[in-house]
Amino acid sequence: MLKRIFQNISAFNDELTVRVRLMLLVIFGLGLTMAIWGIVQMKALEGILVEQQVKRLENVAETVSTFYQYFPTKRGLRALDSALKDHVQSDVRLARIDIFDIRHKDVDYVAGASRVQYEWPDNIVAATAGGRKPRYVKIETESGPALGFLYPVSGETKESHVVVGVVGFSRSNAEILNTARQLLIFSSAGLLIFILLVLGLSYRWIIGKPLNLIIQTIDEFQKGQYKNRISIARQDEWGQISQHFNMMADEIQEVMNRNLELNKHLEERVREETLKVVQLQKQVADLEQLTALGQLTANLAHDLGTPLHSIGGLASLLLERGGWPEDVAHKLNLIIQQTQRLNNVIQNVRKATRLPEPRFEMLTVQQILNETLPLVETFMRKNKVGISVDIEEGIDPLYVDRYRIQTALMNIVQNALDAMPRGGEIKISVKAVAPQNLLEITISDTGTGMTPDLIEKVCEPFFSTRQEEGMRGLGLAIVSNIIKVHGGTMEIKSAPGQGTSIILILPMIRQEHA
Repeated sequence: MLKRIFQNISAFNDELTVRVRLMLLVIFGLGLTMAIWGIVQMKALEGILVEQQVKRLENVAETVSTFYQYFPTKRGLRALDSALKDHVQSDVRLARIDIFDIRHKDVDYVAGASRVQYEWPDNIVAATAGGRKPRYVKIETESGPALGFLYPVSGETKESHVVVGVVGFSRSNAEILNTARQLLIFSSAGLLIFILLVLGLSYRWIIGKPLNLIIQTIDEFQKGQYKNRISIARQDEWGQISQHFNMMADEIQEVMNRNLELNKHLEERVREETLKVVQLQKQVADLEQLTALGQLTANLAHDLGTPLHSIGGLASLLLERGGWPEDVAHKLNLIIQQTQRLNNVIQNVRKATRLPEPRFEMLTVQQILNETLPLVETFMRKNKVGISVDIEEGIDPLYVDRYRIQTALMNIVQNALDAMPRGGEIKISVKAVAPQNLLEITISDTGTGMTPDLIEKVCEPFFSTRQEEGMRGLGLAIVSNIIKVHGGTMEIKSAPGQGTSIILILPMIRQEHA
């Protein structure tokens, strides 16, 4: 139950505004302060009234004690008793007057007069006589509150001590206290209302207006107006908040400006790198086409050169026999000339389609893969093929032709994509082969795999298992030629349904000789 009450109070407190919280805090603080101040003031006023009443009762007690000291006889006591009754009857503020004689701690009543019924406790009277100091006590009578005063008389003998007890009504004191309490309550309530009114009117100037200005500036800042600042020039807490916010806004604006510059720079770099990738891809494609065309031309030159040489040779032999008619000899000369002309044409075509001389440079495997894999990233995403690369640490660089080695890797990856029409994964692992100082690059796929007879034929030019038009069957043949140019070897491992692995073994350059 208490937990639920505290939860409700906490939820209610969370919903309160700062203005309401401030008002409640002021009401509580002022109420508590005024209550304490009122209690202190009432105690002080009560002490003053009691002190005045005690002085008045003390004067009465001194008068009675003086009279008693001068007239201690029986006749004097009768006269004192009569005088006390007259005094009590004439002064409505007095309730009773008593004279006690204390002998050996026994309290004897000597004389007195009373308006109300009250008996002094013997122990209090005896203690007053023994202590030789006046004392007062608050008592309740049938006629209302009263104050009792005990006054030890000086000048007694050792065996006898006289104490005068005077009781005075405190109704006037109670009335004064009640009036003062009511006046204090009304004045405190009026002062509290006035203070709350002043706080309510000054809230807008002290808190509301600066707070609204700060909130408005923050909202504008969130909407993108980063140049706006809080224009509070005061030196109070609002001024400190404004100063810190403005400093934070300056830092944020500076960071955003740097980010804008960085984004522009990155966009330019991306544009430049994209252009480089496109150019590199075009160069690799051109090199691949040129390689295929060179391979085709070489085959054509081989297939056409042999019969042309045979035709030219046979025509020469026939011409050497002689005895031919002039027109026949002329035709034989034409055959020889045309076969030489065709041979020159074939040789010129071979020269025109020959690959440029390789330009070797020192590259790491990481550099080669970083430049090659982005060229096939689009095709891999389209075919839903993933790729993973594992490169052994501490591998020496290679001495290769950048574009030829990229062409070889792209052809291998393209063959792997063709073998995985429904998606799959390509794994590239690179490790050193010691102590031959060789580098082994293994490119594996999860495709359909190949039978042993296909493995023997895939490196033959123009051999392909696909029926589409175009220069198919040159991919692995080109790869094999490129690897040979680099002084390496290529190995193929495959099995039906288990994928294919192309292993490239290339010589490395030791770092100390690089």
